[in-house]
Formats: sequence, C-alpha cells, structure tokens
Amino acid sequence: MTFHASTIPGVFLLEPSVSSDDRGWFAELFQSRQLTEHGCNGHFVRTALSYNREAGTLRGLHFQRPPHGDPKLVTCVTGTMFDVVADIRPDSPAYGRWESFELTAANRRLVLMPEGVAHGFETLAADTTVLYHLGAYYAREAGAGVRWDDPTLAIAWPAPPASISDQDRAWGFLQG
Repeated sequence: MTFHASTIPGVFLLEPSVSSDDRGWFAELFQSRQLTEHGCNGHFVRTALSYNREAGTLRGLHFQRPPHGDPKLVTCVTGTMFDVVADIRPDSPAYGRWESFELTAANRRLVLMPEGVAHGFETLAADTTVLYHLGAYYAREAGAGVRWDDPTLAIAWPAPPASISDQDRAWGFLQG
C-alpha cells in the first residue's frame, strides 16, 4: 500500500497494491502495522456502510467531540464520491484548511484521517456506497458537525447538494 501525505497533518490518501489475474483482482485495504507507522493506532472498533441513492447527496461535515474522537478509514465501494476532510483542530497548523479526494470503486483509493478533523462527502454518481472503518464507538452526545457551506472553510463542492439531511443543514459554522 502506498501512503500519500496530504496538506492536513495526519491525513493520507492510500493506494492499495492490486494483484490481478484472469479471475479478477485482490487488494488489501487495511493493515494495522502500516497504519501505526503513519500515526494511526490502527485499531478500529466499527465498520459501517453508507448507501446513497442520488448523485449530489451530501453528508457531513461530521466528527465526534473528545473523548470520543474517531479516526476513520474511508473508501468508495460502488459509484464515485468527492470526499472532504476539514481540519477543525484549533492547535493544528492546518486549522481551517480542507482537502478533497475523488474516491471511486474503480480507483480503490482510501482516505485515512485522525480524530479531530471533520469529514463529509458528496456523491458524484447515483448508487454510491461508502465503507467506513471507525476508531471509536458512536456516542450520540459527542456527535457534532460543521455546516457544509461554512464560509471559513469555503469548500469548493462540485455542485450544490441535491440531497442533504436537515441535521447537516443545521450544523453551526466553524467560527461563530
């Protein structure tokens, strides 16, 4: 697996090594030792899928407040998505910066992110399924978010959302 550092500390784009033959292909998506070498403890306690019926579905920007912060490893198993990580850690040199990654079923890339950053995505195709490995149990009282259209972050989403939850529309801004 190849790790590409992003502009946000602790965030990596991962490209799995793929072995192919006449039957198809095989790719290892997770190896604890490699994640630990790149600053993630490699310990995930949950795995989740998010199915998104429409192109233009926007989810996020989500995170869990301490002490329930959760590192994530995210990939796209069907469809195409515009994946966003926003650094909302006040003590980070990248505070207020965001980075995006195009994840597709075809490119098999993954994004590894530490706790303390906000995560969201917009689907670029109908029938997009996202796979998450999460490093903490869900704690409803710690669930939080930042609005997708936060002016401080000024994320350049590919298109206005076609579908977004009321909760995601209601998150507050990063500053204020």
